[in-house]
Amino acid sequence: MSTMSIAKQLVALCKERKTDEALDTLYAADALSVEALEMPNGQKEVKGHTAIKGKGKWWIENHEVHSANITGPWPHGDRFAIRFQYDVTNKPSGKRMQLDEIGLYTVKNGKIVREEFFYDSDM
Repeated sequence: MSTMSIAKQLVALCKERKTDEALDTLYAADALSVEALEMPNGQKEVKGHTAIKGKGKWWIENHEVHSANITGPWPHGDRFAIRFQYDVTNKPSGKRMQLDEIGLYTVKNGKIVREEFFYDSDM
């Protein structure tokens, strides 16, 4: 599968909020996920399907999503970028936020092997 076809499938699945399906079908078993900031568990990086799903589960459990806009992909060789814009409320604090984030994905052997997220550090 080409990088662009993987990218388009990821965008489509994210728009449908089918992130577990995306992970199961498009990601390598040992894929690495890298955040710009430490997550509440103190980690910036997690590896493998179980850890990445756990990070996503935490995010969903702690945020009410009012709206989401996902654009892209923008390809570049074996990588591509996607823009995520969210209007969310952090459930524990009750704070409503506008999040604007870029995901950069690297593909090897027909699977996503690395995702990196870039966003405003004032979040």
